[in-house]
Amino acid sequence: MHFKLLIALVDDDKTDAVIRAARAAGATGATVVSQARGEGARPARTFFGLAVEAQRDMVLFLVEEHLARAILERIAEIGEFDGTPGTGIAFQLDVEDAIGLAQQMRQLNPVVEDKL
Repeated sequence: MHFKLLIALVDDDKTDAVIRAARAAGATGATVVSQARGEGARPARTFFGLAVEAQRDMVLFLVEEHLARAILERIAEIGEFDGTPGTGIAFQLDVEDAIGLAQQMRQLNPVVEDKL
């Protein structure tokens, strides 16, 4: 079984909805790194030198490769990434190796068995 790492940078008020959507699409868990900061194509607005921007979370999902694209698309839809500029991004990376996934692999085997 091969895995992909999905990384989503989302407004903190959408983190829970993104995680629920990813789980519904097949993700077996998530790790949230709170208070991430970033800047898109347009620089952040400031007010008296203080940044005026929403707090972001970095949400990490280690998912089976056959489920990755569907999960990624669902994350983008719930996060409104394409419809509203500045709401976040999500991307995937290949994972060469991973350990500690025995429980998830037992859960995923019946789901992806026909895709292997």
